[in-house]
Amino acid sequence: MAVAVTVPAAGDAVTEGRIAKWLVSSGASVKADQILFELETDKLTVEVPSPSAGVLTITKPAGETVPVGSSVGSIDPAGVASVAPAKVTPPADTSRPATEVVASPAASAMIRDGNLDSSKIAPTGPGGRIIKDDVLTYQANGASKPMVAPLVLPSRPQAPVAVPTANSQRETREPMSSIRKRTAQRLLQSQSTTATLTTFNEVDMSAIMDLRTKYNERFEKKHGVKLGFMSVFVKAAVEALKAFPMVNARIDGDDVVMQNFYDIGVAVSTEKGLFVPVIRDADQLHFAKIEKAIADVAKRAKENKIAMKDLEGGTFTITNGGTFGSMLSTPILNPPQTAILGMHNILKRAMVVNDEIVIRPMMYLALSYDHRLIDGKDAVQFLVRIKDCVESPERMLLEV
Repeated sequence: MAVAVTVPAAGDAVTEGRIAKWLVSSGASVKADQILFELETDKLTVEVPSPSAGVLTITKPAGETVPVGSSVGSIDPAGVASVAPAKVTPPADTSRPATEVVASPAASAMIRDGNLDSSKIAPTGPGGRIIKDDVLTYQANGASKPMVAPLVLPSRPQAPVAVPTANSQRETREPMSSIRKRTAQRLLQSQSTTATLTTFNEVDMSAIMDLRTKYNERFEKKHGVKLGFMSVFVKAAVEALKAFPMVNARIDGDDVVMQNFYDIGVAVSTEKGLFVPVIRDADQLHFAKIEKAIADVAKRAKENKIAMKDLEGGTFTITNGGTFGSMLSTPILNPPQTAILGMHNILKRAMVVNDEIVIRPMMYLALSYDHRLIDGKDAVQFLVRIKDCVESPERMLLEV
């Protein structure tokens, strides 16, 4: 008897998803727990495994939106495969050994458009996959040579094809992903339902950088993870939230809900879009546990292994545009949260300290907040508190 392949539940608030792509062809033989297709919801992308071994029959094509629990195909344990497993062998190259390169859809398009040599692009994606950032890095280094090695993409027999416009050389059209549509909806919701203001300050990173230089080697040896800037800002944010609890609150109708816990969201950028996994009870974690938690959720987000529970809740969010070179920005609130901290890049600048001009590594900070709940005075002092904690990290240990 055939076994149904159904759309799994991806969280209480998720009722449907879009089949992003099938990784196996209809009629092919599959193993139990082999990944069959990627399901894209408005929150995350889920890899759906095969419920049993047998021959796959696809009933819902890639690109179709399907409700949770519905059938999209079946597995016949006694079936006979009519499609051989997809395998592409590159033609022999007399100048060097033939190689196979696997790339994400975005990266493969960039490689084709730029006529790049995919074999010379260092992959950093999961499973040795070339991702968009790898291509950008390759191009930034001035490399733009004709492609001499074939690009072998994951099998996508029923993936949606870009629809060309009148001038197919200049434009293509493809559906907006569910994640991108949801992100757009939330951004518009944030802008239209909150009274958002942003206050700015700058922080001298000398103390933290000196701390890392002095202790990072021992810290990594003991805890198995490097001491990064994000854990420092998470701890500083917790101290500031304790001092200004209204920044940790939320609005529910006509009520103000005071949240006496500190679940800090850390924005992570991936090829699929922006995710904000949450570090639970950050006030109870020391620096090493925070670093490990951040590394774990960031890795799983980039590998599409993030779970819905990792994204739910959160009382305050931190986003670091500095990793992409941003000097200054105004982050948008993540409702129902009422504040978000924006970090930026670190630049050496001339500063006046004790009436002397010195060179210091400086970072601009931005705090966007909902003025319906948080007064400007509290917002400014909250950001000053973070600045003080980062510039004098011993204050976080002494809680002063």
